[in-house]
Amino acid sequence: MSTKNWDFSSFDGVTLKIHEMGQGRPVILLHGLFSNANTNWIKFGHARALADAGFRVIMPDLRAHGDSAAPHDPVAYPADVLVKDIRALIDHLELTDFDLGGFSLGARTTAKLLATGTMPRKAILAGMGLQGLAGWAGRRDFFFQAIDTRDSAKRGDPHWLAIQFMKSQKIDPVAARLLLGTFSDMDPAEAASIETEILVLCGSEDDDNGDPEELAAILLNGHYVAIPGTHMSSVTKAEMSQEMVRFLVG
Repeated sequence: MSTKNWDFSSFDGVTLKIHEMGQGRPVILLHGLFSNANTNWIKFGHARALADAGFRVIMPDLRAHGDSAAPHDPVAYPADVLVKDIRALIDHLELTDFDLGGFSLGARTTAKLLATGTMPRKAILAGMGLQGLAGWAGRRDFFFQAIDTRDSAKRGDPHWLAIQFMKSQKIDPVAARLLLGTFSDMDPAEAASIETEILVLCGSEDDDNGDPEELAAILLNGHYVAIPGTHMSSVTKAEMSQEMVRFLVG
């Protein structure tokens, strides 16, 4: 099954690359930090599994990621810019009945969209725990340090894996630093007020963003499912798309 790729001019004119696969019910999937649509959703078969299940899978490369623009002008990075980008994409596609999901940074963005009026039928928060929504500052500083030490860190440094992943994905460090500054913490009460049915999907060895069971527990309509793997490896597992399909089709 082929992937359709097209350019989208966002709310401020910044160009985002959109990848699509399949036909049917729309589902927007948002990738993780320093990743892209191909690495998160296409490479390991998740998009194909959803397309085979009857979905039109819409996968943007987020601003400063993948084949999307990575401007160096700070003006291109207002607060919660990724939320603004995805809301603009939903409006452009004139979607009113759709599903929405994300992994890690994509899950943070999904949660922010849900808390600020975006109303999909169902939503998926993958690779995310409560602390990843409510305690962003520590994670932000970790990634700032990874960017700043990308040319000096040695194997064994706690930032080593993040640095290697960032380099493998050809992330622009200037744009990445600007983007990291746009994220804001989410009050747990905001998450607790979301009425959408939500699947919290997380690797059994993944605590990078806190406790996923705690996140699912505070949601009005949340379900927690564990799949094999760590934060980095869970996205390579077939169980991820199997559980996404089961949730969205059920």
